[in-house]
Amino acid sequence: MNYETAYKLLVGQTIGSEENPDALLTRMKYGKPPVPGQITSILLALKVVFEAVKDSPSLDKELVYALYQLTVKAQQLFIAGRKAGIDWPPLLKEDLLRIALASESIFSGVWQTLPPSNV
Repeated sequence: MNYETAYKLLVGQTIGSEENPDALLTRMKYGKPPVPGQITSILLALKVVFEAVKDSPSLDKELVYALYQLTVKAQQLFIAGRKAGIDWPPLLKEDLLRIALASESIFSGVWQTLPPSNV
């Protein structure tokens, strides 16, 4: 995956459209879990973007907005869904934390990872 593809994938996951009715935020808004492989693709795209911009002094506004939505909005939709009784997939909360850490990594220029869980 190259930077352009990763960029488009991340932005596309925040905007539901006729071309992409399965955008992550759209699915979560309607109480649907991610499609298989969707989180993996997002995490890969985040890593590609990180590698491309880690030494950059500034970021594209559209990219920043997509990162914000994938981090903050996804968490809000997860919590709202839980309160509404949606039974999210067991690893979705941890996956959303990974997305948040990857977004933080893009902002800081230093790759962050979750500590190993004690499960």
